[in-house]
Amino acid sequence: MSESDQPAEKRVFGEAIERDEDVPLLTGEATYTDDVQLQGTAHLAIRRSDHAHARILEVDTSAAEAMDDVVAVYTGADVEDSGVPNTIPTAWMLPGLVTPQYRMLAVDKVRHEGDGIAAVVAETPQAARDALAAIEVEYEELEHVTDPVESVERDVPPVHEEAEDNVAFDFELGDADAVDEAFADADRVASVDLRQPRLIPNAMEPRTALADWDVATEKLRLWMTSQNPHLHRMLLSAGTLGIPENKIQVIAPEVGGGFGSKIYHYPDEAVTAWCSMQLGRPVKWKASRMEGYVTDCHGRDHTTSAEIAVDDDGTVRGIRVETHAGLGAQLSQFATATPSYLYSTILSGEYAIPAIYCRVIGAFTNTTPVDAYRGAGRSEGIYVIERLMDVAARELEMDPAELRRANLVPPDEFPYETAAAVIYDSGEYERAMDKALEHVGYDDLRERQAELREEGRYLGIGVANFVESAGLSPSGLAGDLGAQAGGWESSIVRFDSTGTVTVLVGTADQGQGHRTTFAQIAAEELGVDVDDIDVVEGDTDQIPQGLGTYGSRSASVGGGAIARGAREVREKAREIAAHQLEASVDDIEFDDGEFHVAGAPDRSYHIQEIAAEAYLGHDLPEEMDPGLEATNFYDPENFTFPFGTHVAVVEIQPETGEIDLERYVAVDDCGEIINPMIVEGQVHGGIAQGIGAALYEGAAYDDDGHLLTRRMDEYAVPHSTYVPDFETDHTVTPSPHNPIGVKGVGESATIAAAPTVVSAVVDALEPFDVDHLDMPITPEAVWQAMGGEE
Repeated sequence: MSESDQPAEKRVFGEAIERDEDVPLLTGEATYTDDVQLQGTAHLAIRRSDHAHARILEVDTSAAEAMDDVVAVYTGADVEDSGVPNTIPTAWMLPGLVTPQYRMLAVDKVRHEGDGIAAVVAETPQAARDALAAIEVEYEELEHVTDPVESVERDVPPVHEEAEDNVAFDFELGDADAVDEAFADADRVASVDLRQPRLIPNAMEPRTALADWDVATEKLRLWMTSQNPHLHRMLLSAGTLGIPENKIQVIAPEVGGGFGSKIYHYPDEAVTAWCSMQLGRPVKWKASRMEGYVTDCHGRDHTTSAEIAVDDDGTVRGIRVETHAGLGAQLSQFATATPSYLYSTILSGEYAIPAIYCRVIGAFTNTTPVDAYRGAGRSEGIYVIERLMDVAARELEMDPAELRRANLVPPDEFPYETAAAVIYDSGEYERAMDKALEHVGYDDLRERQAELREEGRYLGIGVANFVESAGLSPSGLAGDLGAQAGGWESSIVRFDSTGTVTVLVGTADQGQGHRTTFAQIAAEELGVDVDDIDVVEGDTDQIPQGLGTYGSRSASVGGGAIARGAREVREKAREIAAHQLEASVDDIEFDDGEFHVAGAPDRSYHIQEIAAEAYLGHDLPEEMDPGLEATNFYDPENFTFPFGTHVAVVEIQPETGEIDLERYVAVDDCGEIINPMIVEGQVHGGIAQGIGAALYEGAAYDDDGHLLTRRMDEYAVPHSTYVPDFETDHTVTPSPHNPIGVKGVGESATIAAAPTVVSAVVDALEPFDVDHLDMPITPEAVWQAMGGEE
């Protein structure tokens, strides 16, 4: 796995070390953005649209400006008149993409409920909120549309005049002619129409920003809830405020979860910074939970028609997919990448499918913008292929697990190039699948299912295989596909003169445990105790450049940069040790942090002693500079591809349609495991999120374009009591595409869980000729599917 010289018994990498970050989090001593206090801070509140689509005729702020403790009130026109670029840019271009200007505050019209219209700055948060009601807005209401299919098929006023048909892009991947031929030659064709509803992110911490503009130095400091501080700095500079990038410092303290929603450059944090610039004093904004529900980027929102061509022996010949992807009212940063390249390229799943064609129509709608949400694109794609495998099995009257097994990519065919334009790095798919089925006792469950049906009880067994593309890279490929940023990551690994180590890395922790796992990587490579290593993220003034945390990239790309940097440090230390020991560098061995001459272990220097020598600088090799540190920019040669098999067992209560989730088994392969306890935690959280999508969660809009699920008592996030005890296991198939062999695990279980649970519910309903139900599958939907009265 590693090029480290350490013997296996001394390894830190792979150990279940307790998370270093947990004590301050659990005791309340951790610092979140809202905990940061600056003298003279004013508070921001944003007046938002009550309409889904309307022209703004007049905004009267005079009454609000006259209220006690109100410092200033600004409109979209004020922002325009200030001369800043005033654009929230998209970060992923597609051929023919329509890119309307996305402003900090609306000027001409509002395009979704929650669109920002005016900003109030006051001495207290309450005063700012009270003043919002005093702002009078005159509208001309327009017809609106919230469904992505209707938005391009109905004759409605366009969300943006630049896109008269509401189509932002029309994307195709694959060989349509080859797919037509595969379907013509196949024995059978099965199809499914499905809807993947909008999901609303529910991080523990709402979005928050504190901006401080220094008038004297013309420098902006911005504390914010960010998964990607450098992206926010770049977009604030180039697209929104027009400040030189080296005059902006973005700081992400503790971030209480994100699931993708805190990657993006939103108008609200930009308005906070702009207001601070106007006033020359600190300004803080904090979203309420309800405000976050209408402004934080939602996920999914796909309507899909899919077909699969199979032969009678179960061989899959090809698949054909057409999807309308809702983008919401504006293009967020990765809104275009998620339903195109991240979605279509994973449609092969774990299977050797010779012909694949996918068309995606990206549609503007009068709704909250949509962007990447945990499992982005991959979750939607795996859901489609796994539902297709189930309907194909039903068409063939074949066991769904055996149909899947018959089409798995064999281990001797890796690296495997799919018909969906990606190359899988490594995999032993059948081994993981066998492990999951054996763990759950699949054959016995099928026998039990048949027996229970004789008794009028309905057990369902759901199986889903998944593979995901993680660690988006390399930069050249990302650029070719439309990315406006690279796929690399940076690290600085620095010994101090006393032997402690600081690791600075451009990722941004949002709860995954980076400080622990990254310290384990460095400790493994350097032979020092993890307690002697401090990991720093989330401050653009401390870290020269970085690309943040998303797409399960932290371990494979950020961890790869750390490992490479640590090895550079180790090799410099080896040269110093050879000089001190008066030996050839080639004769120096490294063992548990100690350098010694081969065959003479009694004379040695610990790497921490070498660090002292490096900074003392008295006796170094000729022409070597003092110090012991390395900066590394690591650009992997390809994605990594985690995979696995999940199995769910449910029982349906026919009288009520209630779904009892009895068991859930997950076997994941994320390559080499840095910390099994943290991996298990990621899997647990991911399964819960996928179960939520399958059975409980789904944003809904009413006929007036208002979000119905606007509070936590209306949007059903699953409680811990809603899920069973998870049974987890793993296989290990190292990735050849990074120096530590890891693949990533942050999104895998979310990708797998939704199709697994839906498969189980539909399997239970087989006696009622039900071959599909859309998420979230409610008891009412089940009851009606079983023949209950509507």
